[in-house]
Amino acid sequence: QSCHKVFKLTDEGRPPPVAGSDVWRRLHSTHMAKPALPRVLFGTSALGNLFVEPTHDEKKAVVEQVLKAVPTALFDSAGKYGAGLALEELGRCLEELGVEPEQVLISNKLGWKRVPLTTPEPTFEPGAWVNLKNDAVQAISYDGIMECYRQGNALLGKYEARIVSVHDPDEYLGAAADEADLEARRADVLGAYRALAELKAAGKVQSIGVGAKDISVVGFVSDHVQLDWAMFACSVTPFVHGEVARGLLRKLGEQGVDVINSAVFNAGFLIGGDHLDYVKITRESRPDAFAWREKFTALCGEFGVSPAAVCVQFSFLFPQIVAVALNTTKPSRVQSNVELANASIPPALWRRMREEGLISIDV
Repeated sequence: QSCHKVFKLTDEGRPPPVAGSDVWRRLHSTHMAKPALPRVLFGTSALGNLFVEPTHDEKKAVVEQVLKAVPTALFDSAGKYGAGLALEELGRCLEELGVEPEQVLISNKLGWKRVPLTTPEPTFEPGAWVNLKNDAVQAISYDGIMECYRQGNALLGKYEARIVSVHDPDEYLGAAADEADLEARRADVLGAYRALAELKAAGKVQSIGVGAKDISVVGFVSDHVQLDWAMFACSVTPFVHGEVARGLLRKLGEQGVDVINSAVFNAGFLIGGDHLDYVKITRESRPDAFAWREKFTALCGEFGVSPAAVCVQFSFLFPQIVAVALNTTKPSRVQSNVELANASIPPALWRRMREEGLISIDV
């Protein structure tokens, strides 16, 4: 988890302008209506063997439960997940379950392409992916994104990703060696979005978006590309919801951009985990965070609601947020995730959280 801010945002969520941005905005087309997003998106990193290697039948059981739990399921995948394995497994599971292409929505985050594995372990994210037969390399540019799009659909088989984005542009920009390199990488990112805009104008995809942990990059992209949606991570939760993030939400709302919220538990910490935004912490290193969590957990208990439900429903206090992204490797948890998105939270709980300084917005 990088806390490097590629751009400095104002309270209105605006990064510095870049000359020539209207070129990309003009490429936007409403040729194909963007799909309405369900309240819950289901991640597919587990299909790519993230940390563990489930059997194919175990993966299919999760996919089957998702299909049963919601009218039209939206699976969020990426070429980076298991070097394309997640896309491959998703297509295989859907076909074996007899799902027609028009019955499902697939999002593919583009920017990593499958290549042959020539080393003992994959060269990307060492230690994260288990028993892969391929490697993946980053390909963020106009041509790279087009190649990732074609490869992704080939891996999906009879299915196509109709919802597309560039995968982690913040990490790509944050790796710049100097200002000249950053400028070249900005051009690569905008070239990647030119490719997506052309795919949408041609009717090949329904919507284009952006997702980043560093929300300054969401602001940068949204000022140069007419987005349909944006995904936040670790930026709007009961624990953290600063004015810059709220300003960016307002700006995106004015632009007609739907927002998907992810990492709503701050990577598990808010519901009892040891990692806050993917960094392991202790009571000694972050006493403030542990004190906040104890008060939060006690208050949830007092009102008879689960901390997980409160975290998910906090997202929907902001009208710009229309969906949350949740992950599970267990079929038994799929339905409970859907229930979190439809849970009812007593208004008095929000007022108490405000009074006790746990949140900084009036509800």
